[in-house]
This record gives sequence, C-alpha cells and structure tokens, in this order.
Amino acid sequence: MRTVKIIGAGITKFGRQMDRNLKSLVAEAVNDALQEAGITKDQLEGAWVGNASQGVLQGQESIRGQVVLRAMGIGGIPVVNNENACASSATALYGARAMVALGEMDVALVVGMEKMYFDDRKKVFPAFTGCMDVEILAQITKAFAEQEEKVRKERESKGEAAKTKSGERTIFMDVYAITARDHMKKYGTTQRQLAAIASKNHYHSSMNPLAQYQQTFTIEEVLASPEVAYPLTRAMCSPIGDGAAALVICSDEFAKKIGAKHAVEIAACMLASGEDPSKEKTESTLARLAKKAYERAGIGPEDLNVAEVHDATSVGELKVTEEIGFCPIGQGGPWAEAGHSTLGGRLPVNVSGGLECQGHPIGATGVRQVAEIYWQLAGGGRVGKRQVQNAKVGLAQNAGGSVGASEGALSITILKK
Repeated sequence: MRTVKIIGAGITKFGRQMDRNLKSLVAEAVNDALQEAGITKDQLEGAWVGNASQGVLQGQESIRGQVVLRAMGIGGIPVVNNENACASSATALYGARAMVALGEMDVALVVGMEKMYFDDRKKVFPAFTGCMDVEILAQITKAFAEQEEKVRKERESKGEAAKTKSGERTIFMDVYAITARDHMKKYGTTQRQLAAIASKNHYHSSMNPLAQYQQTFTIEEVLASPEVAYPLTRAMCSPIGDGAAALVICSDEFAKKIGAKHAVEIAACMLASGEDPSKEKTESTLARLAKKAYERAGIGPEDLNVAEVHDATSVGELKVTEEIGFCPIGQGGPWAEAGHSTLGGRLPVNVSGGLECQGHPIGATGVRQVAEIYWQLAGGGRVGKRQVQNAKVGLAQNAGGSVGASEGALSITILKK
C-alpha cells in the first residue's frame, strides 16, 4: 500500500447562504483546494463526493457529485457519490484514499457538501428523521416524548421550570439529551461542565472567520441560552448550515513530483458502523475503532497534538473524548472544565469551534474536520490565531445517523506531518 498525502484543502464559510446553490459552494471549495495543491482540475484522476440529504431537500438523487462538478468543468473521470449520514464525506475520503493507496490513481478530489437552509424551515426535518430506522420512527418518537414528560415532572417537583418548546429541535437533540442525562446520572457530570465545553468552542470559533458563529459565550451565558432539551441549551447545540469543503489527496510520489509545499500524510482512515450492545463487547464500537486507527498510525492518544470531534452537541464531544482515550471514561466533564481541551491546553479539541460553532452542513462536516487538521499540521498560516503550536499529529472523528442505541456510521482519520 502506498503512502497517501493531502496537498490542498478548501472550505467555504458555513452558515445561512440563501443566495447560493451547491454548485457555487463546491466550486469555491474545490478551486481553493486545487490552488493550494498547486495543480489544475485537468490533473484529477477521480472524485469522491459526500452528501447526505439533497435528495430529500431538493430532489437531486443519484448523480449529485456529477452535477456539481460538471458545472465547474470537471468530467470524464470516475465520480463516486457517497451518502452515509453525517459521515458522508468522511466516507468519501475513506474510499478515495484506498484507491490512491492501491495505485489505481495518483491524485484524487474529495468533496463534502450540503445545502440546508430554505424558506420553509420544516423542509429540513425529514433529512434528520431519515437518518434513523423509519419503520420504527413512531415508536422512537413516542419513547422520546415519554422521556421528556418524565423529565418535566421531575424538574417541576424540584421547583425548576422547563423551558423547552416542542417542535423546535431535530430528533437527534432528543438522542443527545437522553445521553447527557444518563451520563450525569452515572458519572456525576454537571450541566455546567457541558456548558464549559460549549463556551470553549465558542471561544475557539471567535478566531475562525469561516465559522457560522463567531461570538464568545461565557459558561453562564451558555447556561442562560434558551433550552433545547434538558440539559442542553441552544449554545450547546450545532446549527444546520450551507457549506462545502474539499481535499486534494495524492500518492507520496506525486506530491514529490510536483513539489507540493504542504503535504501531510493520511496515517489512518478508518470506517465502521454501530452495533447492538452485548455482554461480550464491553467497549463501544468507537473505542475499538480508535484503537485500530492508533495502531494503523503507529501512535497512541498521548501522541496527538490537536483533534476535531463530532460535537453535534457538547455532550457528543464529552463522550467522544472519553471513548477515544483522551481521558478516562466518566471524566470527560472534569477534563474539559479543567481546560485540557482548550487552545493552549493538554490536547486542544475543536479549535475550529466544532460543529457547535462552525456549523453542521451534514454532508460537508467530515471533510471540513479533516481540512482543519490538515491546515493545523501543514502550516502556512491558514488557521491564524487558533494555530496549535508545533502540531505534528492530529485526529478527526466523525459520526452519523442512529440505528437502535448506537450510531449508524463512524469514522476516524489520523494525519501526520
């Protein structure tokens, strides 16, 4: 297997972009990546495109990648479309890297894209419910409603007034809220610790001009933010968005041939799907996937300098940091509250602002995370004030969908300078 490197990346600003379509967003990201790589579109030998929901949102099915790339004059090469919930573009990278590593091509393009803002906001909800088992969706929704009612009564008995308004959140916020409450009950995690994670990410995003949210929030301001689903407030949750991200990857030989200035190795690129819990498997699927990725890359979590993880909510970040070995299980709250994941801390996490602040155009997020790690390691000043000093090894973790009690798709990518 050949060594595969990233030589260029591009990310559009994420957010509400009503005047733009996917074609213009993708063209911006791809052109930026090509320019940084120092190649032209005619040199590309294949393209992998990740997109989760344009079929539901706009009716564009089957050839989403061909449509957006042809509009900018890229055709004639294999274009592979990848749909895998929030891990769609991470899955695209998985496939592209394998083909380059096998020697089937020397240079390939990887794209993540999503357009989620429309005049009718309710249009987006099927994009999320479709990331669950739709045959039992009514059963899931009923169970969530019963859980919410139980929590409401418990809080009222303590003199706490629940502020959540029904219908103002996606179904995955219920999933994360239940996860948070379970973690609080089992390990003593506090709402303030969840707020500390969100506050940290808002601080990071204030240095990221591509982020959807760029304002700082104190812990108290996060706690005072409107409630989404207890214990989660709005400032702890990622917004939807419009955006695209792109990577140019190639063989080590190709990078040397063209004299690539900022080549970073893809040391591991792992993909898995969730599993039903069992007595035999005491570790989560993500924990086992992380161990495989560390082994493939020849490192341990202690060797990482920077990480981007899937924080659709702050409890998502908390759980991931535990499961992939940044801190012991049950200690994610205190670990974050102590500042270990803040820029300048032991292991900065989500220095982009994460999904909570960068935004979450779901098909674009996987590549966006890897692009952030690439820029952190490659140098060149692309990340400005949020640069992690002497960053040489970084990790991106992505997840998407839900089947039963576990994620639908999981990915971990490790880069080495």
